[in-house]
Amino acid sequence: MTRLPDAGADNWVDRLAPPALRPWLKLGRFDRPIGIWLLWLPCLHGLALAAIVNAHISWSRMAAMALVFGLGACLMRAAGCAYNDIIDRDIDAKVARTASRPVASGVISVRAAAAFVAGCALISLLILLSLSRTAVLLGVGSLALVAAYPFMKRITWWPQAWLGLTFNWGALMGFAAAFTPLAFLSALEPGGRLDLSVWLLYAALVFWTLGYDTLYAQQDMEDDALIGVKSSALRLGAHARTGVGLFYGIMLALLLAAGVVAGAGGAYFGGLVLVAGHLSAQVARMKPDSPARALSLFRSNRETGLLLLLALLLGQWGL
Repeated sequence: MTRLPDAGADNWVDRLAPPALRPWLKLGRFDRPIGIWLLWLPCLHGLALAAIVNAHISWSRMAAMALVFGLGACLMRAAGCAYNDIIDRDIDAKVARTASRPVASGVISVRAAAAFVAGCALISLLILLSLSRTAVLLGVGSLALVAAYPFMKRITWWPQAWLGLTFNWGALMGFAAAFTPLAFLSALEPGGRLDLSVWLLYAALVFWTLGYDTLYAQQDMEDDALIGVKSSALRLGAHARTGVGLFYGIMLALLLAAGVVAGAGGAYFGGLVLVAGHLSAQVARMKPDSPARALSLFRSNRETGLLLLLALLLGQWGL
């Protein structure tokens, strides 16, 4: 099976995985871990914000929950990608970047891919049941967002906004889970909470995704236009730089508000300066006619998320 165009030439799947496993690992996009980072980091952001709101949350509990959410992010990202490939297999076959995906190319059948989705979802459910009741209800509620996402590009110019609602749901789950001890079937006990600060954080992260996924969508503008698929990159066209800059600006304003409401220490706001600088550099380097540049800038959002996590962790101290 050929390497997917937006997977690095030295990705570990092509280098190390047994040939029989490669199509399945590529179905779950394990050769491109940036998606796992972008799904996991909002969970960590929610956990870190909870530690600002409630200083009694221990570091050991935070670390354990971070690992649980990391495993969940790997599985749910894999399930979501496979589900998306099933729904979009006819579209993917017409786009150069996605034509070699396992389902679109026929390497994995639709039935086998569906079984893969079910298996990942079942394991994720078992993990979910170790969290608080509020987190579990949020996790179940996210399924509607996940199920609807592949259809958004057919009905709206802003599927990236829907992805933002979906991909950052973990911020709410992480925040809610942080207030209840981690234990199997802890969902049977009441617990978990959602404050205004985490809703502001969630809204900020939605605009973050709207910005970085617009960058990602610039890779497919020509193919999308030919086959009638909608995207924020196509809608914004020549105004993409302004649009992405606006999305990132709204994100930063909401992050400021979240910090004020949560009572974050001054170091949090200093950390946001680093986030702002990194995002500004992305906007300045945008080059709409270069898919390689778009992919590079998109991937640099792992660093954006890590910088935000650092700011939130520093914000636990009243510096």
